[in-house]
Amino acid sequence: MTITADHPRPERAGILHLGLGSFHRAHQAVYTAAAMQAEGGDWGIVGVASRSRSIVDAMHAQDFLYSVATISPDTTSLSIPGAHTDAFVAADDPARVVAQIAEPGIRIVTLTVTENGYSYSAATQRLDLDDETVRTDLRGGAPRSTIGQLARGLQARAATGAPISILSCDNLAANGKHTEKLVREFLQELPGSEGAETLAYLDRAVTFPSSMVDRIVPATTPELRARVSTLLGARDDIPVPAEPFTMWAIEDAFAAGRPAWEAGGAVFTDEVGRYEQMKVRMLNGTHSLLAYLGALSGAATIPAAVGIVRIERAARGVMRDEYEPSIDLPSGVDVRAYESELFERFANSALGHRTSQVGTDGSVKLRQRIPEPVLLSLSRGEMPHLIALTVAGYLSCIAPLPGFDPGLHAAAMTDAARERLAALAATAQNGRELARRVIAEQRLFGTELAEQDAFIDRVGALVDVIRRQGVDAAIDDALDAIGSHPTTGHTMKEMQR
Repeated sequence: MTITADHPRPERAGILHLGLGSFHRAHQAVYTAAAMQAEGGDWGIVGVASRSRSIVDAMHAQDFLYSVATISPDTTSLSIPGAHTDAFVAADDPARVVAQIAEPGIRIVTLTVTENGYSYSAATQRLDLDDETVRTDLRGGAPRSTIGQLARGLQARAATGAPISILSCDNLAANGKHTEKLVREFLQELPGSEGAETLAYLDRAVTFPSSMVDRIVPATTPELRARVSTLLGARDDIPVPAEPFTMWAIEDAFAAGRPAWEAGGAVFTDEVGRYEQMKVRMLNGTHSLLAYLGALSGAATIPAAVGIVRIERAARGVMRDEYEPSIDLPSGVDVRAYESELFERFANSALGHRTSQVGTDGSVKLRQRIPEPVLLSLSRGEMPHLIALTVAGYLSCIAPLPGFDPGLHAAAMTDAARERLAALAATAQNGRELARRVIAEQRLFGTELAEQDAFIDRVGALVDVIRRQGVDAAIDDALDAIGSHPTTGHTMKEMQR
């Protein structure tokens, strides 16, 4: 048997998507399929994988069809979006990315390239001109960086004057404005007046809406493939597991039209920044704490980490007492209901979201999640002990001090900064020295946090506790500092409410 789409297939593409990973296929593709089912339109998706040929080959072999397995503790349900019309690998054909952006039928470019894919400096928030791929792209030829691809594609499209929108779906603050700024900086770096015409074209015909995306999508496993193929009655080599919850908040600023994504449940709002803050801090920030403390405690999955009383208490404390006060909530959001829902999602044992997956790329993720909440806490005269514990957990996983073994789940985390940080840890005398090297000297989390000596010292002290006494002792140290302990059940702030 062959896989059959849930709805009629699109004949033509209107969307180019950069980053053909599991998240896109379980999120934007699902919304786009629902939009076309509800209102039609030529909104098929051309998917572009950065380097992974296996996904593209499987997409071609399966006529661009695959299953989304929505998994809860009680049941697994399957859907087949059928939104894609083509797929290719950018590394194999970088010139095609430029050509597709210039193609008039493409009216939206969407991106899920992770925070690490934007080639910007954490210290300056500007395009990283020290990045060799960026420098090569500026010299000419087929671009290989995401920002270079967007800039060169828009440069080619400017000759037609056709409007287009670039929609970032990554966890970056004000991701639309951030993407636009980086594209403009690339064009401004081109020699002479080469980028001037394209910059003028951006002013009149290109928009960069911001969006917030939310759905937990763990890695696909051989077991899932076998189960899905049995349920489907057909072989599916690329099913995607996902939780039942899904959210997409989008700024409605499209230069050449858009799909009716609201038919799939998307929210169009002028409060995307508030949704983004809420998600990146309360969900993602807490997720990071669960990943690092869980891995150090031997927990393979996020649900297993939440099941450890100390870690759950720390997670509830960091969410309510350190992240929530830093957020301007979107209108109409019940923050207690949102918090409760998040912990239900974290505890979805059927999903099996691994701590090593969530903990990967912390050097980029944490700099999006922690600086502003830390600075706001310090400005109130309060030490964010649990965010400090998150960073201490991260350093202990990625760059352990000599003699400390963080375990196999920490070892499975990948991070572009791992080699560099491990070298710093190898010669550090203690946690304080490591924290100072990483946060102050390397400015891993930006310039402002590099100047917060008290926070850096607190991180370092917790690294030392983890090394000498273990992660349980470090969690108790942080909980005691905020007046909470796993045996007492409430934080001081909760008791004051």
